[in-house]
Amino acid sequence: MIPARYEASRFPGKLMKNLGGKPVILRTYEAALQTHLFDDVYVVTDSPIIYNAIKEANGKAIMSKKEHECGSDRIAEAVENLEVDVVVNVQGDEPFIDEISLKKLIQVFKKDIHQEIDLASLKVQITDKDEIENPNNVKVITDVDNKAIYFSRSVIPFLRASDISVKYFKHIGVYAFRKQVLIDFYNTPMTPLEASEKIEAIRYQEIGKKIKMIETSKTSIGIDTPEDLEKAIKLLKENE
Repeated sequence: MIPARYEASRFPGKLMKNLGGKPVILRTYEAALQTHLFDDVYVVTDSPIIYNAIKEANGKAIMSKKEHECGSDRIAEAVENLEVDVVVNVQGDEPFIDEISLKKLIQVFKKDIHQEIDLASLKVQITDKDEIENPNNVKVITDVDNKAIYFSRSVIPFLRASDISVKYFKHIGVYAFRKQVLIDFYNTPMTPLEASEKIEAIRYQEIGKKIKMIETSKTSIGIDTPEDLEKAIKLLKENE
């Protein structure tokens, strides 16, 4: 499932910007198909413009019936009446999908025979001080089994003792969920810590869901600004 809003505060209409002759959202949709990891791929959107762009390319798209605050809510509405067991959320502004990382997320559920994991997501180690302190980067700390303890825009863990070596990880917002977990999220109002941090992953934690974090070495390549689009155009040309 690829949630796709037309409006974006930093870069309005970014998903319909031209990336090598195709809209960004269509590039993302086609990249998801080309991994051959999924039984089906849909774009879920509130925009007739995006919906029509996917349908005109013979793709699959679902129009949201309600207004949604986050991608999880949009996807939950879309899958509520579909016969699915595990749902993967791929961001619409990331046309350079990391197939290896997505495969690792799916493997979590194939190995989880007792269904103890509710959802899985990605993290990448960061070492640059500015990147660690940047509140736009969501940080995550985990237990010894790589289950998420907490997500924050603040620096976590706080390094009180300078002689201790700690690693910092940035959360990459790619998720794989069990369907019922998505529905539970959808039926729960925004929780206090989620509202404070503006991080939807926290709502899953506040309602008792277990999140398995998978480390990846690749950072996502998202298109959030016109500068990002220029970089994406250059990268696409290099890969052709």
